[in-house]
Amino acid sequence: MSELEQSHKQALDVARLLRARGEKLAVADGATGGLIAASLLTVSGALDFFVGGGVVYSFRARDVLFDLPRVAYKGMRGATEDYALLQARAIRDNFGADWGLAESGSVGGSSNHPTGAAAGRSVAALVGPGGEFTAVLETHSDDRIANMHAFAGNALNLVFRSLAKA
Repeated sequence: MSELEQSHKQALDVARLLRARGEKLAVADGATGGLIAASLLTVSGALDFFVGGGVVYSFRARDVLFDLPRVAYKGMRGATEDYALLQARAIRDNFGADWGLAESGSVGGSSNHPTGAAAGRSVAALVGPGGEFTAVLETHSDDRIANMHAFAGNALNLVFRSLAKA
């Protein structure tokens, strides 16, 4: 199964659970570069469960999308659970969704990451009426493209597992 087919299958599972609950999701893609949102949009009728989101790949994008004061990030680093949870709460609130999903990571392929996170580290966070959940993934790889797909899959899997339990 190709990566696109796998992400579509995951998105179908997430869509089924969100539709059954009558709830909507907003997404803040980080190191995934939009792959999470793109996967959800492969599902026909995505407006039923997906509000929207954005790619947070710079401090400027973070400031605009989350509309949080810089002090909210004091002492935090990217690719950590606290950072991803803060972003998940903000995307949920700013988009008026039931659930907020955020991914923060370091995909690799460059000489340095501004957060100091090792290449291959991703943290997905989901916040909503059923609680707050996180999933850390360490691929130990510097393969940028493979990491982006793995990080998106980890985030979608977090949503599915969390909704199935909540």
